[in-house]
Amino acid sequence: MKPTQFFLLLASLSLFGPSVAPAEGKQLSRLKVSENGRFLMTEKGEPFFWLGDTAWELFHRLNREDADRYLRKRSSQGFTVIQAVALAEIDGHTIPNAYGHLPLVDFDPARPDVKDGPRNDYWDHVDYIVDRANELGLRIGFLPTWGRYWHDKVRDGKPLFTRENAATYGEWLGRRYKGKGLIWILGGDRGIDNAEQKEIIRALARGLRRGDGGVHLMTFHPPGGTGSSQWFHDDSWLDFNLRQNGHVTEYTGRYAQTRTDYDRKPTKPVIDGEPLYEGHPIAFNAKALGHSTAADVRRPLYWDLFSGACGHTYGHHAVWQMWQPARRPINDPLMPWTEAMDEPGARQMVHARRLLESRPFFTRIPDDSVIVTDRVATAIPGAGRARFVATRDASGSYAMIYVPIGRKFKVRMDKISGAKVKVWWFDPRTGSVTSIGEFPNIGEREFVSPQPGELLDWVLVLDDAAKNFPPPGQSK
Repeated sequence: MKPTQFFLLLASLSLFGPSVAPAEGKQLSRLKVSENGRFLMTEKGEPFFWLGDTAWELFHRLNREDADRYLRKRSSQGFTVIQAVALAEIDGHTIPNAYGHLPLVDFDPARPDVKDGPRNDYWDHVDYIVDRANELGLRIGFLPTWGRYWHDKVRDGKPLFTRENAATYGEWLGRRYKGKGLIWILGGDRGIDNAEQKEIIRALARGLRRGDGGVHLMTFHPPGGTGSSQWFHDDSWLDFNLRQNGHVTEYTGRYAQTRTDYDRKPTKPVIDGEPLYEGHPIAFNAKALGHSTAADVRRPLYWDLFSGACGHTYGHHAVWQMWQPARRPINDPLMPWTEAMDEPGARQMVHARRLLESRPFFTRIPDDSVIVTDRVATAIPGAGRARFVATRDASGSYAMIYVPIGRKFKVRMDKISGAKVKVWWFDPRTGSVTSIGEFPNIGEREFVSPQPGELLDWVLVLDDAAKNFPPPGQSK
């Protein structure tokens, strides 16, 4: 086989990741919560799959050329949301952006530093990035500030934010970005320790609502191991819950909490807005546990989605901080951000999106009872990195089981409607799919993934054969 033929074959098998043309010039419609309170959708009623990336330092550290390079890459990889921070974590209040501009006058959130002209201040640069993202079909998950500036004592023994200037800053931001494609994300990796902090967040939310008239969805980014529901679930401004299940590899204790938020009342959508990053020190303990790989970030992707999440956020440890050799590294990133954009996990996220978009979207529910519990329950459905999880259509037209290891397991066929069930193996590394036949819808049936005994993940897809769905991951 000639080299050219070989690379064409690899591309056809999706080993290089999906080729998705950037949606340049696309008009972004307003987002809202679905009628059943479980999903996000456009105002036209179309499903919106939140596939996010944490680019926390995007506004602060990248110039326009590098920002454009980053945004085009993520658009081509099928991402839909870019999570970025206006008052950035890494001393964004004192270290200027790529053009020498700071965001505030005298560190006062009520006084954004704005000058006449299109390229003369910090906010002109933020405008450019937001507009460019929207042109490429991406929405900005817009954090007005990182949590340290309302939570920590960052200047003169006090936070930068008060209730009063939070409301003023929020209203200013809301007016400025009212017509843009974005989602407001309050918080910024901090929890609520006292009543004053809670009221600062609520004041910021009220200001944003006054400024943009309520046209954008709003949520709260919490610290690791927690979710927005812990402090704000009953607040009307919180449109959906955002979790930070955090930088661990185990299902129990962290990723299982997505289902806990799914079951809360009143019903609200839930998303894991910061799971384990690719290339991150696992549990912040690289000496004992090493650094995460693509497999480590795929598992939370399917654990969260099949447990009821309406989308998911990916992250890479070098990308969030936009690290390059001239910069001080935080927690030992393994490569420059320009290389990290093409890591396997980033290319594989879109396969989950395509999989769920290929089946009825708004009627999907979590249901681990599809999986038959083994005599040894820690084997099936499992625990730790080997946890199996399942999701299905509420009416039974399909079911999916995430299979993280090659161990035999049984499925309750009666969870699927119809006399016959068509079964497929879906590869979460490549997006490829293999039909393994049609079976009578009777009792329990045993399956084992294509690599028995290996720590390689697959998704088993079971369809009501009469529905004639396309192959999983493919549009009709």
